[in-house]
Parts: sequence; C-alpha cells; structure tokens
Amino acid sequence: MAFRLASHLTRTCAKTCTRAELGLRSYHASLPNLARNAKPTLTKSEKRAERKAFEDESDTQFDMNDVRWAEQELESDYLDDDTVSAGHIMLSEHRQTLHYLRLIEHEMPKLVLYRKPFKPLKSDCLIVRSVSYGGEEHPVTAKRVVTVAVDDLPLKNAAAVHKFKLLAGPRWTIRPPTDGGVSGIAEWGNGFVKISCEDFANPEQNLKWISDRLDIMIKEANTLDETFKDVPLDIRHMYSKARKAKKGEHLRGRLFNRPTIRDFPQEWLPASS
Repeated sequence: MAFRLASHLTRTCAKTCTRAELGLRSYHASLPNLARNAKPTLTKSEKRAERKAFEDESDTQFDMNDVRWAEQELESDYLDDDTVSAGHIMLSEHRQTLHYLRLIEHEMPKLVLYRKPFKPLKSDCLIVRSVSYGGEEHPVTAKRVVTVAVDDLPLKNAAAVHKFKLLAGPRWTIRPPTDGGVSGIAEWGNGFVKISCEDFANPEQNLKWISDRLDIMIKEANTLDETFKDVPLDIRHMYSKARKAKKGEHLRGRLFNRPTIRDFPQEWLPASS
C-alpha cells in the first residue's frame, strides 16, 4: 500500500510540476539563491569574444576523417614501402650521429675563444694521501701518508742512494705502493719510500713530522763520512708481502722469491786457504 501511494504521488508531481519548478523548489526563495541561479548579462563585446573562442575551439577539435584514414592505413596490406622497427632504430642512431657531427663542425671552433696557454705544474715530488669521511669525525682523518720516488730526492751519488735505502728500512720498496697514489706505469728506478704518521691530533702536524723526518734522512744520506756500502739491503719485508699476497711472486724463480744460502754475499766469506 505504501509503495502504491508513493508511486501515485510521484506521478502526480511529475504531471503538475515542470523540471524548472522542481529545481527552484529545492532552494529557499531567498534573494542570494535567486541571484546565484540567474545567468549574468553579457555585453556585446563579451558575446563576440565568447563566440570567437567557441569557433576556435571547434576548429582545433580532432577530425574523425583523420581517424578513419589512420584505421585504413593500419588495416591495409604491407606494400614493402617502409622499413621495419630495426631499420627505424638504425636511422635514429644515424640522425644522432649526424647531430653530434654537426656540433663538432659548427660549434667546436667557437671554443677557441676560451683557449688558455699551458702552464706546467710545479715540480713537486711528494705525493700526500689523506682520508675523509665527508666532514664526519674519525681518527683516521688526521692521518697523512707521503710517498716519494728515491730518484726524485736531492741525493748526491749512488752511495747516498744506497745509504738512504738503508735508513728507510721497511718503508722502502722496489715497486710503487698500490695505495700510495703513484701511477702503475711509473718507472721503478731506485724504488719508492712511503712514510705515514697519525700520532698527532691535527693533520698538519702529522704532515710536518713526515716532512721533517724526510729532510733528516736526506741530510744524513748525503753525509758520506760512512757510506755503509758493504751492508746489503734488507728486503725481507718485500718477500713477506709477496708470500702473503699469493700471486705467484713467492714461487721459485720469481722476482721476490724466498732468500736462500745462495743469496749470501760471497765477499763476506772468509778467504779460502
């Protein structure tokens, strides 16, 4: 019964009330609401501008004829008048290559304006290595490591070079240290010396200590009152490092093989009777 009554009232309202009247009845009959629903009155210039904007929008709309033409092209058979995807990729690579070739031909000559004369670097033989953690505090950041080639030091003669190697002890190696900042293709010559220090809190103090020790060693090596030419170099530290690396240098016949009795200096042997 309730459903029938609701249907009857709905049909009655639909017959007696128009859509506009139903829309107005849903709002209070107040002046602000009526003003909000009313359309603003446009001037002639505003009407012309609105009509022109509508015509421009109609001209820019997508034409369905283009859609039909595209569908026909896609559904048509391949007439062997175009290349495959790999061909388009190759053409794209050729275009990119030509783009950079044009830049080289037309833009590179303009870089002549920024050309500067070459100034050779200062002849500094010391290589200083440090470690940084991006501003974070760490004990190793104060450490400094200095690597220098013996041939670059101001030593007088071969006797001074030999004495300097003896003073350096295990800090001297025949080959450049892997972590010393020396190029792997650098000539070995008389070897390299690597000295590190982290005893002080400031890195400048550690670097100054290394520099002072290096100056003292050079001064002492150039003092030839006693040359120690009969003292052989102790290279057991290089043998030990080669054995620990296990890269083949510790085997027989290699550069850094283990010393034997055959390596004993013959001039140290007593004269045979």
